[in-house]
Amino acid sequence: MSAQPEVLTPQILLLTHGGWGKQLRDSLRMVIGDIDGVFDIALMPVDTLDEFLQKVREQVAVMPAGSLILTDFIGGTTSNVAARLSIEYDIGVISGLNATLLLAAIDLRDSGPLTEHLDELVELAKDSCMDVVKQIKSLTQQA
Repeated sequence: MSAQPEVLTPQILLLTHGGWGKQLRDSLRMVIGDIDGVFDIALMPVDTLDEFLQKVREQVAVMPAGSLILTDFIGGTTSNVAARLSIEYDIGVISGLNATLLLAAIDLRDSGPLTEHLDELVELAKDSCMDVVKQIKSLTQQA
């Protein structure tokens, strides 16, 4: 009888300009309590591209396969570094970090590799951005 390989829970890495990923993670603790397996690396004005790449590579190297990097916006250093490392490591990368996206990714970690949920997470993040007043009016008109 062969032993089943241990399946590790995917981790989430937040890459943001100026460190607001840490603030978002701290804010979500108010909603869901302790958050394990979510890390952040801030790109600061003093960081060179090579320094930032090295910091991110060191973290990604110890993350289980199927983990996820969430970046603040497309086309910036955070997304470019993540995309570059996705060639070397089995990780997914989604740009457009927001609280709804992070909460959903945290919830999906127990269902296996987050790389299997990229399309679902992108759609959810897109749907989370809305005109609140218009949405409320639409709901009250239906009632």
